[in-house]
Amino acid sequence: MPLHVAFTDHDALRARCNFTSVRTVSGDPAFEDGAVVPSRQWQPLSEAAAQALTAPPWTPPSTLVEIVRPPAPTGESLEDLAQHMGDGQAQYLGQALAKPDMLTTTDNYQDGRLIGLHLDNWDKLKYGQKATGRRRLALNLGPGTRYILLGALDAQAVCRAVHPEDYAHRYPGTDDYRAHVAADHPIRCIRIRLAPGEGYIAPTEYLLHDGSTEDQVEPSAMAFWLGHWHRGTLPSLV
Repeated sequence: MPLHVAFTDHDALRARCNFTSVRTVSGDPAFEDGAVVPSRQWQPLSEAAAQALTAPPWTPPSTLVEIVRPPAPTGESLEDLAQHMGDGQAQYLGQALAKPDMLTTTDNYQDGRLIGLHLDNWDKLKYGQKATGRRRLALNLGPGTRYILLGALDAQAVCRAVHPEDYAHRYPGTDDYRAHVAADHPIRCIRIRLAPGEGYIAPTEYLLHDGSTEDQVEPSAMAFWLGHWHRGTLPSLV
């Protein structure tokens, strides 16, 4: 299932979104070789493009992207904030601080190189179950604005394309996307702006993604949780 966003206001979505293509990185010491990154040639989201992102009513919540305003921390620990976010069993993953003007933000903890757009693998799901994983809830703690980057082609579609003979037995992952892009197959990347206090719920086990602070002059920290949320649990910003 492709990228679907829950929204009711096309103008509000388009005001915080744009898109570009992706490319692979080679010979850049800041990135892993083969990393998939946005091409930087950002374009406004057209009405037709926004319409293509519209989530049908039957879209499973586990594959849905929502742009939301999570509850603000009020002296309690971030671990306990999940009690007010609709899933008391949500797993708190911690925080990540990003410097200003980073094209992508996630690094490989072993060597510090950026991994680019990627798939999470917390739930370790095979092809047939990949669309059923937990979603990631993120809250921008500031002080700066940042973006969530999302690939418009889902992990199951990429796995079928890269492994046509035995995809059903595979565990779709980041390397599948890298092979797909390296073979010159296009993937559209959507960038959604998140001010401090704003956040998202997204199927990061199912869609290519990463954070970005491109063109921003302040750092920003994000807090993350994994859980199961029904559609519309938190107030939508679009």
